[in-house]
Amino acid sequence: MTRKKIKLAFITNDSARNAAYKKRKKGMVKKLSELTILCGVEACVVIYPPGSNSQPEAWPSTAVAHSMFSEYKTLSANRMVNQESFLEQWIKKSTERLEKLQEKNRRKELIQVMFQNLGRNELQNVKKEDLEELGWLIDQNLKDIDERIHALVKAYAYGGKQED
Repeated sequence: MTRKKIKLAFITNDSARNAAYKKRKKGMVKKLSELTILCGVEACVVIYPPGSNSQPEAWPSTAVAHSMFSEYKTLSANRMVNQESFLEQWIKKSTERLEKLQEKNRRKELIQVMFQNLGRNELQNVKKEDLEELGWLIDQNLKDIDERIHALVKAYAYGGKQED
């Protein structure tokens, strides 16, 4: 049975608010503890309890929280990124991936054209700008075939053992 969806709003009743705070704090600390154990990461949480003159509570301890925050502040500037630099890096990586995929697709298209025209006396469906690249691809395939034949002949000559 699913739980009833609760309305997220400020709890006006003080005792109900404190009870909800304690219950949710306990749940949050449990989840954070599980996260640190299961994933092997360092984590801390600082919680400000309800009330204006209450001291913040830290998990696992105040000293650990202080050391983690000071370590965070001293991180080198190259690891800290703002949204703009993050997006620039993401766009650069995405552009590089796109270029690699376009090159891969181009090679597959040329291979398809090569096999479609295999055994014909003339090339069909080939653009002028594709001819040079198609020639290079054919030369590369012939070179690979020659190397494989040489390896098979060598393996046969030395007792039937193949090299890959």
